[in-house]
Order: sequence, then structure tokens, then C-alpha cells
Amino acid sequence: MDRLATPSPRAEAPAPETRNAAPSAQGRAARPVDRAAEAALAVAAALGAWAASAAASPVVVRAVAAFAVGTAAYLLIRRLRASGALDRNAAAFAALFARAQAPAALSDAEGLVRAVNPAMAAEASAAERGGVAPSASISDLLARFTPSPEPTVYRLLRAVAERGEAQEPLAGDPARRSVRARAADPGAVVWTVETPADAAPAASASDAFIETLPIALARLSERGEILFANAAARALLGAEARPGARIGALIEGLGRSMDTRIAEALRGDSSGRPEIARSEPDGREVFLQVSLTLVEMEGARGLVAVFADATELKTLEAQFVQSQKMQAVGQLAGGVAHDFNNLLTAISGHTDLLIQRHGLDDSDYADLNQIRQNANRAAGLVRQLLAFSRKQTLRPRVVNLADSLTELSHLLNRLLGEKVSLRIQSAEDLHLVKVDERQFEQVVMNLVVNARDAMREGGEVLIRTANARIAAERRIGRAVMPRGDYVLIEVVDRGCGIAPDKLDQIFEPFYTTKRAGEGTGLGLSTVYGIVKQTGGFIFADSRLGEGTTFAIYLPRHLGPEPEAVRAPAPPAQQDLTGRGVVLLIEDEAPVRAFAARALKLRGYEVLEAASAEEALDLLEDPTLQVDVLVSDVVMPGMDGPTCVREARKMRPDVKVVFVSGYAEDALKRSMEGIDKCVFLPKPFSLNELTAKVKECASN
Repeated sequence: MDRLATPSPRAEAPAPETRNAAPSAQGRAARPVDRAAEAALAVAAALGAWAASAAASPVVVRAVAAFAVGTAAYLLIRRLRASGALDRNAAAFAALFARAQAPAALSDAEGLVRAVNPAMAAEASAAERGGVAPSASISDLLARFTPSPEPTVYRLLRAVAERGEAQEPLAGDPARRSVRARAADPGAVVWTVETPADAAPAASASDAFIETLPIALARLSERGEILFANAAARALLGAEARPGARIGALIEGLGRSMDTRIAEALRGDSSGRPEIARSEPDGREVFLQVSLTLVEMEGARGLVAVFADATELKTLEAQFVQSQKMQAVGQLAGGVAHDFNNLLTAISGHTDLLIQRHGLDDSDYADLNQIRQNANRAAGLVRQLLAFSRKQTLRPRVVNLADSLTELSHLLNRLLGEKVSLRIQSAEDLHLVKVDERQFEQVVMNLVVNARDAMREGGEVLIRTANARIAAERRIGRAVMPRGDYVLIEVVDRGCGIAPDKLDQIFEPFYTTKRAGEGTGLGLSTVYGIVKQTGGFIFADSRLGEGTTFAIYLPRHLGPEPEAVRAPAPPAQQDLTGRGVVLLIEDEAPVRAFAARALKLRGYEVLEAASAEEALDLLEDPTLQVDVLVSDVVMPGMDGPTCVREARKMRPDVKVVFVSGYAEDALKRSMEGIDKCVFLPKPFSLNELTAKVKECASN
């Protein structure tokens, strides 16, 4: 039997418990039989020296020498006999295993290789360009199949010595093969590497062609195990996509498991259309379109799986779903804000009416004033809802943000308290932007308060501004920034940070990372709404334990610089009394009651209508004099603008004050074409209502 030519290098020493299992390739002088003979001769020499030094009799010396020589001769003769038996076993091995497809080898009782069949030789030469020396061990051969063969060889040699035959699976072998060891008297062991019946067959010629295709393909067994996966499939599925791996363990069916899909395909019930599945090769999330087709190849049934990367498709779908969700929540927020504004108008208005009847020295005045202040705080919360829903009325003007931040710094320092300091870095040549300055201040204050809350032990909040040039369209997360010039505002803290899985949710309304009772969940959603309504972009970058940076990009204003505007003088005490007839159209009874009483207190005659239809019925009386219409915009049935258009047909000179819990910008389309009208947002106070009516009546 031909042997393989060169020894296999071994980089590591054998484990202590396997040191005697497979002798190293250092020649036959290191075998235990040889060592026993050498030990016997050494013992004889030592005994001889002792006998001589002890002046032993010649009879004793000759007896010791005879014992040592006899022991060595016995051991050497035993070795020679065993060697001859092994040679005979090698011949029998060659005859029996020459044509076997399973890799096989013959060794002595200590694991030294005596012969290998062609299948084992092919495995060895395929694994490394070389071979195994005649003195190599079985461990060297099995290293082609398993990364750590020494413990397996050690256990099998012990089992063969006790029972005559043993078998163990090869750990780490993707083909799930096992090694069997059987005793062949005297002193020989036959080793065979066996493949399970359902394991993957060898790659066919068609697999070699499919390997190079740009389409991700895999052949599957009826049990859903991979028989072959080409390079494109392995790139999608990851390094675990090896023959023998279950496809259901590699990818997760969305809605229906892969096992269910495989069973349907084998029954012929599958439609063949691709279905979405999810995988995490190498820790990254990948979505796949998977289609399964039943085929028969080489006389066996199986499946062909075609994979396509659907990650970008799922990302776009997630963006669409998110935008739809945000739109729905925005509409809900606008509706809630409208209803709350009606409630707050009634609360604030009736509080104003009560305050009119109580002086500063009245014991009830402080309580009433507290009610009014809390109503105003609630109105601020509703304005945040409107800002999120992008229905807040903005009054933009051209400003230099460096000046705005300087003016705002005093208020920010009071918000931060003693533990947290504020530092502002502004670029000297900062571009101008067009924003609602009050709303921008709200954005900065919300971000600074969040930064303060993230640094409970104290620290520094940094606000820095700079000019930013986006040379090409940039995609950051789900946002696409057009190229152009921007002003960048960053709010940086070194606080606790935000977990990566929460970063995508922080701008959602009512979502908060703070503990219960510490936040409304509207701060960042308000910031997001204001920034988007201004035409800008906002991004968050955070690391747990390191801090958070919010970056706002506002478009640069390219028009002329604004002229300096003098601060207006403080208003003088206004006379809000008036005369005339006011037709009040309001479907909310509490709001209507307050507004009617407020106008009557200021000298107006008030007619009330609970709907637009009722108001038009009143206006059909030609003898009725009406100077001003005060109408809600959104009402059941006919809305306010439609009512006003019909009223103008009968009374073209009537003046109009529209009131609404929605923002003016959201109602502009419905009010188009109506001149001589003004808008008053809810909630409004007694003085605001009477001042607006007087302004309208006098124009």
C-alpha cells in the first residue's frame, strides 16, 4: 500500500490527557516496547554496578546480567512478531479497503499509521498539499475532519482495548461524520470515517456552474437541510450556510415559519411566489425574499430555494408606515388640541369674569389667579401638541441665531440650576435664517432641559453654531437633506446617553426615556414638529454613558438682511368698551356663554347662535342690524367660512372675527376669498376677545 509522502505539521502540543494516545512523528525508537527494552538494560547496568560495589559474589553478578538481557530479548522478539502481524494485516487491509468510498486507515495499538486507502489519501491531499509520514498518527489523519482529534483518538483506543470496537462523532465536522475503530488481531486497529445516510452528497457538476451565478440559490433536502448553497446565497445567509445546516435555523419566516413553507412546497401546495423572511448573518439584520420550488435531482426529491435581498424594500416600507403613523398621530394631536382649546377657553374666560368681581385684597383673588395661571400652562401644553402636528401658526422673521442665543442665555442659565453650566460657541460669520424666534427659543429650551436632566450629577451643556455646506444630497437615517447651505445648531451634553434601540423613538409623541411622572413625552416631538415646519432637519447621536448630541440644520436665508427694528413702547391702558350688535356663532355652549357675557360687559349687544344654520335664519330678518360676526371656524354641519359667505350675500358689509382651536395656517384654505376678517386663536381671554372685536368694528 502506498503511503502519503510528508508529515503533517502540528502547531500545538497534545492535551495532557491524550499525551499517550497518539505518539508524535519522531521515529520508532520512541515506542513503549523500545523504551521497555532500554529500561531493562539500564536496570541491569545499575544492578551490575551495585553488585560490583557491594563485592557481591560472581554468582549474583551473573544472575543479574542474565535477567536484564533476557528481559530485553523477550521484549524485542515480541516487537518483531507484532511487526510481522501488522504487515500481514496491512496486506489484508489493502485488499479489503482499496475500493471503499469511505476514508479508512490501519494503525497499530498505539495509533501509529500503517496504511491508508485511496479515499483517505484523497481527503488528506485535498486538505493540504502534502501527506502523512509513515510515522504519523491517526490524530494527524483525523485532523482533516475535525479540529481537535486527539481526545477522540484517545477514547477510541481505550475502548478498542476494552471492547474491541467503538464509534464517536467527529466534533465540528459540518458533514456530521463519525469515526469507527475496530481491533484487528494481533495489535492492529482499523479506522473508518463514516458519513450518515442523509448527509449532503458531493457537489455535482451543476453545483459548480451554479456557484458562479449572481442569483442566490440553494439546494435543500426534504428535511430542510442545505445540500448546496452558491456564493451569492452564502453572502446573504452568512458563514453558517454550510451543507447540513437547517435553513429554518438560519432564517426566520415572517408570519409563517420556514418549516411550514417547506412542508407546503413538498406537498405541491406552494404558490411559488416569494415570501419575506428575516435573517441575522454576522449580527446584521437582513430581510430576504424566499421562493421554494419542488424538484427531483439524481433520483431524489428536494427543494430549490431562491433568495433576494429585500432589506432596502423593508426599510422603505418601515419609513412609509412610520410616516403614516406620524401623520395619524398628528391629526389626532390637532383634534385633541382643538377640543382642549375649547375647554380652556371656557375655563379661562369664566375665571376672568370672576376676577372682574374680586379685587386684589379679596381672599378669593389668589385662588382665581392660580386657576388662570394653570389654564395658561395647559394652553402651552396644547400649543406643543399643535407644534407637533405642524398646525401651529408660525410668524417667521429673519434672525441671526447667535444674537438670539445670547439673549436666551440668561433664561437658560436659570433653567439649568447650579449643578449644570452653560457654554455657547457661535461662529462669527453665522448665516441668517428665517424662523419664528419664539418657537426657536422653545426648541432650544426643550433640548437644554433634556440635557440637564441627563446629567443628574452635574456637568456642562454646550450649544454651538456653525455654517454647514451640504455639497450633495445626503441621506441620514430616514431623512434626505437637499444640497445647499445650512446653519447648524448643536446641543451637546455628557450625560447618561440614550440606548441605541430607543433612538428611533425619541421624537414620537408621548414617548419618554424619563421615569414615570418626570416627563410628558411631548418635548422632543414638539422640537421635531417646529424644526420640520421651519423646513429644517434634526438628528440625534448618543452613546450610553457618554452623552448625547442633537444637531439641527436650518436652511440659510438668502434674501436681504432685515432692518433694525426698535422695541415697541409698552402699551398704554386700552379702552375695550364698544357699541354695536355682535352675532356670536359657537357650537360649544360654555365658550358661547363666556364670550356673550364678556362682550355684553364691554357694551355690545350680543345675539347668540349655536350653529351656522341658526345664524343664517336670524340674518334673514331684514330689520335686524348686525355689525360684527364672531364665528367659530369648525362646527358640525355648515362650517364658519361657508356661513360667512352666505351671510355676505345678504349683508355684504358685515365684518367678521373667526375664532378656532385649530391654528390659522391649517384653516387658510377654508377662509380663502373672505376679506375684512381677522382671526383669534383659542384659548382667548376676556380682554383679547373684546380687543379683537373692537379692532374689527373700527376698521
